[in-house]
Amino acid sequence: MSLELNATLREDQGKGASRRLRHAKQLPAIVYGGDEDPVSISLMQKDVQHKLPDESFYSQVLSLNIEGKNEDVLIRDIQHHPYKMEVMHMDFIRVDAKKVVHVHSQLHFTGEDVSPGVKTEDGVISHVLIEVELECLPKNIPEFIEVDLSEMHVGDVIHLSDLKVPEGVEVLALKHGDDNDSVVASMHARKVAIETEEEEGAPEAPAAPESGVKEDSDSDSE
Repeated sequence: MSLELNATLREDQGKGASRRLRHAKQLPAIVYGGDEDPVSISLMQKDVQHKLPDESFYSQVLSLNIEGKNEDVLIRDIQHHPYKMEVMHMDFIRVDAKKVVHVHSQLHFTGEDVSPGVKTEDGVISHVLIEVELECLPKNIPEFIEVDLSEMHVGDVIHLSDLKVPEGVEVLALKHGDDNDSVVASMHARKVAIETEEEEGAPEAPAAPESGVKEDSDSDSE
């Protein structure tokens, strides 16, 4: 079931209009794409803030209710306030159920704590990527992609081509050739600081240098 978000049409444009919206606890947004003209809308800040913690909000098809008219959309951009917990602007793109879309899906890593490399080989896993761009029909968009690390040993590497994606879903980078088969995760040996041990039989400290004054044992006594 699609996530839902209510919106209102807006006619006022410009920085002043956007500022007034934000003072009213709303935020400006735009919907574009498909065969229709772009539409300027406003959203309630509290409604958007409620959705932000939901990972699927960023990759799943949203049902945008614009004053009673529903639009199937994907989020294309979110502009956050530089230091406040507020969204400044959002871009949505219309979705056609029969046309493929490009979406970024989060990677969920599992099995790290039980992998042989971590349990018995003192290895450490590096998560090189945290999301992957996919190509698929809207109905096939996965909520996330799981990456199983449970069989990894030190020296093992997981590439994009090793990911198990659902049927009807393709990793976009791989469509551009094997040179784009990026590393997703790798297992390497833990770096341990080596303490220098004292060597046995260390050489003794050098003797103090002789004085420059030498006694004359053959001198005559008066």
